[in-house]
Amino acid sequence: MDHGPRIQVLLIEDNDEYAVVVSRSLAQPGNAPCEVGRVASLEEALARLGEQRFDVIVLDLSLPDSQGLEGINRLRTRCPEVPVVVLTASDSETLGVESVRTGAQDYLVKGQADGRLLSRAIRYAMARNQMQDVLRSLALREELTGLYNRRGFVTLAEQHLKLARRAGRAALLVFVDVNGFKRVNDRFGHPEGDRALVAVAEVLRATFRESDIVARVGGDEFAVLAIEAADASAERLRARLSRNLRAHNAQARRGYDLTVTAGIATFDPQRPAGVDALMAEADRSLYDLKRLRQQDRLGGA
Repeated sequence: MDHGPRIQVLLIEDNDEYAVVVSRSLAQPGNAPCEVGRVASLEEALARLGEQRFDVIVLDLSLPDSQGLEGINRLRTRCPEVPVVVLTASDSETLGVESVRTGAQDYLVKGQADGRLLSRAIRYAMARNQMQDVLRSLALREELTGLYNRRGFVTLAEQHLKLARRAGRAALLVFVDVNGFKRVNDRFGHPEGDRALVAVAEVLRATFRESDIVARVGGDEFAVLAIEAADASAERLRARLSRNLRAHNAQARRGYDLTVTAGIATFDPQRPAGVDALMAEADRSLYDLKRLRQQDRLGGA
């Protein structure tokens, strides 16, 4: 039965046996129909991309002529419009995470990626890439920080949550408020307040992955949709954000320290909630944290 155009996949894999495994896995019943074109090196891939249009690239991070993140960078430079899914060796999951930061849409660990998972990763990468193309054509970023604005955040987050629900993937929505921002404006002036907001944006970018959605949704309020981050506890996430802020403060020496409060809500694909509901839940969590800290101060803690 014809289910429409076949997904054109460029597989960059130097291991002949594993290339056959991938091709056969994608051909399993129930997966989206794919046409796999395989090359064994990055140079072959770059040449092939100049001759043929592909919907997605599946890249082995360990190639004879390319190791690690170099391949992603060169592919993104050559064809920024084509999403990349990377395959890592069993002991290279950390490199997989770094590849997503570099610009890959997803990563899978060899030996754990069956046909169903790989097919899903390909479809998810294509859908995410299409959404990002739409956003690039709209005015959904704010000028000061370069982050998404509220409209951009809600638009993209809604689409990501739909995909997460279908794929059974969890996510975290983080609502961030800059502590004492009014005092910074009053004491140091609004230009310094703007610099503080830009600094917070930079810290958030460093804390979260490139594939996560980071936005400034209000004056001193930020929001992040952390894709597939539910395995990391909220406290661990807050600790990472706090470490990055401390490192920034130690370097900046502005005459004041930047601190934030982060409220977190979990997206459960079994009981899916919308963006507005998650933002409200994260906002309540943030308010509760601020109220508890205020009580501690009043109590002399």
